[in-house]
Amino acid sequence: MTEPPSSLEPVVSRRSVSGTQNRAASRSWWDADADGYQEAHGPFLGDVDLVWCPEGLREADARLLGDVKGSRVLELGCGAAAGSRWLDGQGADVTALDLSSGMLRQARKAASRSGVSVPLVQADALAMPFPAETFDTVHTAFGAVPFITDTEALMREVFRVLRAGGAWVFATYHPMRWVFLDEPSEAGLMAVNSYFDRRPYVEQDTAGVPTYIEQHRTFGDHVRSLTAAGFILRDVLEPEWPPGHEEVWGQWSPMRGRLFPGTAIFIARRPAAS
Repeated sequence: MTEPPSSLEPVVSRRSVSGTQNRAASRSWWDADADGYQEAHGPFLGDVDLVWCPEGLREADARLLGDVKGSRVLELGCGAAAGSRWLDGQGADVTALDLSSGMLRQARKAASRSGVSVPLVQADALAMPFPAETFDTVHTAFGAVPFITDTEALMREVFRVLRAGGAWVFATYHPMRWVFLDEPSEAGLMAVNSYFDRRPYVEQDTAGVPTYIEQHRTFGDHVRSLTAAGFILRDVLEPEWPPGHEEVWGQWSPMRGRLFPGTAIFIARRPAAS
């Protein structure tokens, strides 16, 4: 999960929430936590770089998106939009979208620092303000997918804005990490949760209002939501923890990383026009 933006310990539960509750919690959380998140993780992510995951897999090395020169590319849940600025440098026509005004504020600060600006759009990933078949590629590194109640609707919306033959690449929590305690130490090696329990992780205030929500999907759930939307799944990457990488990020750590994956990256395409 993540650390709360305040010093108060959150009340944690596993329960159903509505899409409206989910959207409100995500917007307010990331607005409040944007500065702290960027302070903690900005040096690792960089201002002009596309880092897919805490394991440190970089697009400059992995090339999961292929040659983007001249392509229209959308980043969902862009945060400070470091990935979009890097893709801009590769010749892509980039748009970066996020629900949070706080994260987009950080994106503007990073643009000022780096001298690289890309168009920023504040919008809900389930109702993107773009015509159908606008983009050649849509991608996200831990944006949107883990935080949206209706995963199937998200996949359909991404399919809508992609052109025929377009790529959809998303990095998200590896489904098996849901089983373990959310700790980077040896305590995080204890399997305590059911893999099949899809109830979201919910942090709430004393009035019971959700303040932070993460959704769990099994591997099968992800595959079915992709194929139901019309995508062809091309590959799934499970990045290994690289030697010499000592960064601890939430529950990600060298100790856990050498034993089981913390990230899954799904690579799919909208079928080409017949």
